Amino acid sequence: MKQYIYILSLLILSMITGYSCSSSKQTQPETREDVETEDRDIVPDTFVLPLIPESITNADERTQYLVMHFWERFDFTNRKLIEQPDITEQAFVDYINMLNYAPADDAAASLRNTLNEAKADEIVYRYFASLFEKYYYDPNSPFRNDEQYLTVLKEMVQSPLLTDELRSRYTFQLELSMKNRVGEKATNFTYTVASGQSNTLYNLKSEFTLLIFSNPGCATCKAVIDRLNNSKELNEALSINSPTRTMLTILTIYPDDNPDEWKAYLPQMPDRWIHGYDKEMVITNKRLYDIKAIPTLYLLDRDKNVILKDSSIEAIESFFSLSR
Repeated sequence: MKQYIYILSLLILSMITGYSCSSSKQTQPETREDVETEDRDIVPDTFVLPLIPESITNADERTQYLVMHFWERFDFTNRKLIEQPDITEQAFVDYINMLNYAPADDAAASLRNTLNEAKADEIVYRYFASLFEKYYYDPNSPFRNDEQYLTVLKEMVQSPLLTDELRSRYTFQLELSMKNRVGEKATNFTYTVASGQSNTLYNLKSEFTLLIFSNPGCATCKAVIDRLNNSKELNEALSINSPTRTMLTILTIYPDDNPDEWKAYLPQMPDRWIHGYDKEMVITNKRLYDIKAIPTLYLLDRDKNVILKDSSIEAIESFFSLSR
C-alpha cells in the first residue's frame, strides 16, 4: 500500500506541476480547444483523470482544478461500474488520497461536488456512500479522516436517495464524529484507579496527555501498548517528567464492565503510566467518545484540547519527534 501511494503521489505531482507521460493508447490533443472538449467528455466503462488546461500553471491552482474536476469524465449513471472495483473503487482510493494535497476548504468543496454528481443515480449514490464509510470511518482503514468524513456525513444525512435505515446509521456516525474533534476540548470524565481512588481527566496537570482506551482481552491492545512502552520518542518525553514539570502523562482507560479482569491484568501494564477504569460506565453509556475499536488513542495538550484523534502510533511518535 505504501509503495502504491508513493507511485500515486508521483503521478499527482506530475499532473500538478505540469509534466505528463505519453501513452500508446492516448495521444495529447493538439489544440487547447481539443483539450477542453475532450476534458468535458464522459468516457464510458472506465475512469480517466481530467486534463488540466495548460493555461493553469500555478501548482496550487492545478491542485484545485484536479480535485474539483476529478470525476467529471466518469459516468455516474453506469451501474455496471459498481461491479468493477478495479475501476471505480481504485479511482475512489486515488481520489481520497489526492485530497490530502488540497487545502481543507477545497477538499470539502470537492467532496460535496462528488456527492452531488453521484446523485445522477440512486444506486450509484449509495455505492459511493458505502465507499466513504469504508475508507473514512472503518477503524482499520489507513485513509480514516474524521474531518473529511464529517463533510460527507452532513450531506448524506439529508439525502432522499438513502433509505431511512442508512440515514439513521449515518446520523449516528455524525453525532459521534462531532465529539472531541481536533482543536476542541476533550470531554471530561472520572476514572478510578486500582486503589479505589478517583480522579478526572481535567485534573491531570501535564503538558501533554496520551489517552488510550483499551481492555485486557485485546491482542491488538497489547501489541500497541508494548510498542508505545518501547517508543524512543515517548520515553524521551517521559524522561523529562520531574516534581516540577510533567511533560507527558499516559493514561489508559478500561471502558468495559469487568473491573476484576482489568485489575488482574494490571501487573502486565507499564508501571510509569496511569491506569484507570470507568466505574460507572459513563464513557460507554453516554457515548462520550467515538470509540470505533479498541485500542483508540487521543493526544491532548495541557488544556486538554485534542491534538490527535483516534491516532496512529506513527503520528504520535512523529509529533513528539518534531516537538523536541
